[in-house]
Amino acid sequence: MVTRILGIDPGSRRTGLGIISVERGSLKHVEHLVVETYDENFPTRLKDIFDGVSRAIADFRPDEVAVETVFLSKNPQSALKLGQARGAAICACVNALLPVSEYAPRHIKNAVVGSGGADKAQVQYMIGILLNIKSTMRADAADALAVAITHAHQREVAGRLGLPGKLFR
Repeated sequence: MVTRILGIDPGSRRTGLGIISVERGSLKHVEHLVVETYDENFPTRLKDIFDGVSRAIADFRPDEVAVETVFLSKNPQSALKLGQARGAAICACVNALLPVSEYAPRHIKNAVVGSGGADKAQVQYMIGILLNIKSTMRADAADALAVAITHAHQREVAGRLGLPGKLFR
């Protein structure tokens, strides 16, 4: 059975989206894109994120969604805006009745690169290798694909251990 996973790297200005398909442990790149928000009115940017994620769901029909959690920031205002952007993306997924799993940035980097402290260039490079993507991709899109791959790995581990998938949602 083929499962499509939408990975989301939320941001208040740029939200990365990455779609992969998984069949018997084999990963395949479907698409990656970035939802950009230009409006200075923050509520309008949240609507743009919601609409962009909703369009991707309609276009690519994922079965499951994985989202990066908010990392701690020295600037509380930035952390709040990032949390609200995450909320807009998650609401679009829940609105489409999709199961949503969440993963910490260090966990994602460790799953894809082998080091929780990897930088964006290392993540981009490994995503290119893992999904056989030859063209350069934006960091936000690469991060979103990394989130999707992390979820695919978690699903496979759960399956091998005979655990119900809902433990990883």
